[in-house]
Amino acid sequence: MIVDCAIYQDGRRTDGPDDFSEALDKARASDDAFLWIGLHEPSEREFDLVRHEFGLHPLAVEDALRAHQRPKLEVYDDSLFAVLKPVVYESSSDTVSTDELMIFIGDSFVVTVRHGDSAPLADVRGRLEADPQILAHGPTAVLYAISDAVVDHYIDVAGELQVDLEELETEVFAPSASGDSSNTAASIYTFKRQVLEFRRATGPLTAPMTRLAGAGVPFVHQEAQPFFRDVADHLTRVNEQVEGLDRLLSDILSAHLAQMGVRQNDDMRKISAWAAMAAVPTMVAGIYGMNFDHMPELHWGWTYPAVILFMTLAVVGLHRQFKRRGWL
Repeated sequence: MIVDCAIYQDGRRTDGPDDFSEALDKARASDDAFLWIGLHEPSEREFDLVRHEFGLHPLAVEDALRAHQRPKLEVYDDSLFAVLKPVVYESSSDTVSTDELMIFIGDSFVVTVRHGDSAPLADVRGRLEADPQILAHGPTAVLYAISDAVVDHYIDVAGELQVDLEELETEVFAPSASGDSSNTAASIYTFKRQVLEFRRATGPLTAPMTRLAGAGVPFVHQEAQPFFRDVADHLTRVNEQVEGLDRLLSDILSAHLAQMGVRQNDDMRKISAWAAMAAVPTMVAGIYGMNFDHMPELHWGWTYPAVILFMTLAVVGLHRQFKRRGWL
């Protein structure tokens, strides 16, 4: 559906015709005006009207309708098509989810298509309308403001992930940690999946932002290159943070598996120590349980207490040795 439709002249919102074609003609009639249409999960029939009026490329329209696209920037004869993936991090469930945002820029028009509910378009439009000097730069200003808002939110999400990762790291390496090892490994793996989902949104966006920061991109003013370079710098910082999170998670998982191996070795040593202590009285009792006739010590009066004392001393001695070696 159409969320908003407005003509902006000299950076200020003006009333315009409801018909797309008339509104676009009115915007093109002035050098300092453009039309901005915002759509939210439009149907094919709804988007058909927009496609015909603005002459959008069929391949770009197909991508905008189907969504599930990687961040990218494509140049067509009559328009520029950009795909961004806003990210939402739910701290209550520790999950990362991504939506999609498509932007068409052409001669005196901007068409934004939003899939999902996290795209910051309402806030961006409000900030731009409050600053006519920026909005006066036309469709390029809209593309920059949306890109800047999405990447800035990436920085916030990366910071939240860093905090949660530090909590997970503290939990894994706590000296008194005695939780279920399988649950801990599952938590690490789940967190790694969330970082991967985040990485799918930030990584592919590097090439489009670098391209926008350079020269020769149609429908983008050269004066906007420094601003897109700033966005690209922020995105680079985010990608470095994501790369660091991914490496640290791999190290934490490896360290956790090593801890599990050490604990299993400790358990095996304890089991072996107790088995060794149990083996001595078992051996002695087995010898005297063979019921041979020619075992003269069976008829001695002090044999029973002597055997019991021997087994006790042997077990106590083994216990002290294992304690000294740290096996118990």
